[in-house]
Amino acid sequence: MAETSTRDNKLIQYLNEAYGKEKELETSLQAHIGMTTRAPYKKRLQQHLKETKAHARSVERRIKQLGGKAESGSAPGPVGDVTSGMQSVASKAVAAAKGPLHAIRGTGESEKMLKNAKTEFFNEFEEIATYSGIEALADAVGDRETAKLAREIRREEERMAKFLGTEIGRLAKGVAREEIPAAERRRNGGTRRRRSSSSRSRTASSGSSSASKRASSAGSSTRKRASASRSASSGSRSSSGSRSSSSGSRSSSSGSRRSSSGSRSPSSGSRSSSSGSRSSSSGSRGSSSGSRSSGGSRSK
Repeated sequence: MAETSTRDNKLIQYLNEAYGKEKELETSLQAHIGMTTRAPYKKRLQQHLKETKAHARSVERRIKQLGGKAESGSAPGPVGDVTSGMQSVASKAVAAAKGPLHAIRGTGESEKMLKNAKTEFFNEFEEIATYSGIEALADAVGDRETAKLAREIRREEERMAKFLGTEIGRLAKGVAREEIPAAERRRNGGTRRRRSSSSRSRTASSGSSSASKRASSAGSSTRKRASASRSASSGSRSSSGSRSSSSGSRSSSSGSRRSSSGSRSPSSGSRSSSSGSRSSSSGSRGSSSGSRSSGGSRSK
């Protein structure tokens, strides 16, 4: 049988660490499922137990493909062969011992489940770290198959961790309902509500002040526009008065010119009368001359 390479020995070592953790969690999850009374939480634990068993089988198969032997916490080489059996037994014993201890912790049903969920949350992140390390190592040495397996398992562990993070919040609220008197819970809630109401009052006051400022600004703008309109109207009336005054001035000037023309007309009449007087005088002289001529004739 060909000797396992240094690269594969290191991958087997990391995979065996993951395998040991998966076998430990099988025992732990079975104990927790028996203590869980919340139906959605229990159903998710049962689903994850199936995933955990599948993870262990997949990791064991990959270890064998690399030429190793799946043992909980074993290290490759002679030392690992000697100690692997002991480590596997010890790991299972620790997991089995945790079940009864978890069964008696907590002061009530919800707190017991809350403590179990916190333990499971911790374990999920330990597994996420383990598989992230395997994936990175496999990528570094060019083992694509091991990297792919580690990545797929890590993603399932991340989904479980996300569920547990939400479930811990729900279980903590259950502890509050079971173990804290309702009057004390309402008092704290009332404080929050009063603060919230005060905050809403300040917000409403701020909104009213802003609305008043906007209304005042709008009124000022309206008054300014009205003032501008009155100024424009006064300007228009002044302009009309100026035009009327100018027209009156022109009318007065025309009247003056007509008066002057009338003054010149009597003067023309005087000149005509003078001409008539001169004509009459000439006629008188003509008559006088004719009389003298008539007298000469009679003398002859």
